[in-house]
Amino acid sequence: MSLETVKPSPGFEDLLPVEYRDLVKYGQYGREVKVSEMGKFKELLEEHPMCAGCAMTLFIRLTMLALPNPEHTINVGTAGCGRLAISQANIPFIYGNYGDTNSVASGLKRGLEILYPDQYKDVIVMAGDGGLIDIGFQALMHSWFRQEKFTTIMLDNEVYGNTGGQESGMTMQGQILKMAPRGKKTGKIDALGLARVSNCAYIARIAPTNPARVVRTVRRAILIAREIGPTYIQAYTSCNIEYAIPTPEVMQDAFDVEKERYGFHEEMTDEAKAYITDLEKKEKKSQSC
Repeated sequence: MSLETVKPSPGFEDLLPVEYRDLVKYGQYGREVKVSEMGKFKELLEEHPMCAGCAMTLFIRLTMLALPNPEHTINVGTAGCGRLAISQANIPFIYGNYGDTNSVASGLKRGLEILYPDQYKDVIVMAGDGGLIDIGFQALMHSWFRQEKFTTIMLDNEVYGNTGGQESGMTMQGQILKMAPRGKKTGKIDALGLARVSNCAYIARIAPTNPARVVRTVRRAILIAREIGPTYIQAYTSCNIEYAIPTPEVMQDAFDVEKERYGFHEEMTDEAKAYITDLEKKEKKSQSC
């Protein structure tokens, strides 16, 4: 978890694939990159085994772009489509058992703070709606209750897309799926409300329709989690397979759902707002110098 672990040992650089050498020389390590620069540097995530047109992959790619210090970051995930892409990024990845991602992240974050008291080590949980709000509910809620300082990102495709199309707690009421042929009987869980009553320092709901906004939101969540407390992002990342969305129409679906019921929403505690406002002012001032 440092830039030194990314750099090749002396004498071995010429033996590594050109893709890795480019990652070290032209990657985003040690600097902040912008969406407008995509294509001009080596990204942390490029190849992956996800389905064509997957909106979740786009969101994960933008999340990697948003990392303040990728060389000091660990991703935690579990079973689900997202882990197929997250684990391909050049970021340490811990595969938690189904349901314990936030427990793993809690222990990991506490240990890193003890080992590296003078260096921020960012821990990010990225998992699907089933892995977090259903099977991982207990660990999720108690990490928030304990005010653990890491970011949780729900990749909300509103279905168990990796196991055949079962309904999840985040599936919309009435939705018919392969394994919910009569339609879901209950409503979508208000995960934002749960985060709010758990006193999360920063909460956001977002769709991948505005890449710059996604990057800004993820970056804010990570920075606030460093000092203030738990942060939560709920991202609409449709499953074009289980919802039968033609690949060319995936982004149009994102725009439509965003307009209908998944509009961008951001809230934070007064302490978090004061902290991030001051931090962003300092960053802007340093960039203008």
